[in-house]
Amino acid sequence: MVKHVILWKFREQYYAAQIEEMKKDIKKGLEGLKGQIPGLIDICVITDPLPSSNCDLMLDSTFESEEALNGYSVHPAHVAVANEKVRPFMASRTCMDYEV
Repeated sequence: MVKHVILWKFREQYYAAQIEEMKKDIKKGLEGLKGQIPGLIDICVITDPLPSSNCDLMLDSTFESEEALNGYSVHPAHVAVANEKVRPFMASRTCMDYEV
């Protein structure tokens, strides 16, 4: 199995209320991919980091294999969520993929 973890930071131009709405949309969009993408075992978006955190949002996902992760990255359903709900609003993205 392969874990795919992403940490994001929102751009500074947004108000707190806007960020909360975007967090809900991102969570719904990404978690809604479960069952749509071959090899995606689990997907969870964490939207409430502790104050000690230096990121705003985390994606924690599990795939059957590295090949499944590669398929997810180009799958039309994932690309649509990423392009519409995530990428336009983020200042930074950090990713770590690893085998378990």
